[in-house]
Amino acid sequence: MVVDQRDKALAEVAQDKRERGARRAILEDLFYDFHRNRHQVYAMNFMRGIFFGFGTIIGGTVVVALVVAILSLAGHWFPFLDQLIQLLRNAHR
Repeated sequence: MVVDQRDKALAEVAQDKRERGARRAILEDLFYDFHRNRHQVYAMNFMRGIFFGFGTIIGGTVVVALVVAILSLAGHWFPFLDQLIQLLRNAHR
């Protein structure tokens, strides 16, 4: 009885390892089918990094501009925000 359970457990572990190995092999085959040349992979990743960096900078600029615009509008409603904005403007100049 105990040996049967141990054999079943070992068989399940072996089956799991075979399935994982098969999945990994399929993924590697797909990767190498699309990108046979390492130079191509490096060039694509380099360009992706450049565009990701530019997108981050542009997105950050837009977010900061929106926050500043909202704060300047809110400065009319809350005097302490208006003073803070004036301090920031004077510190920048």
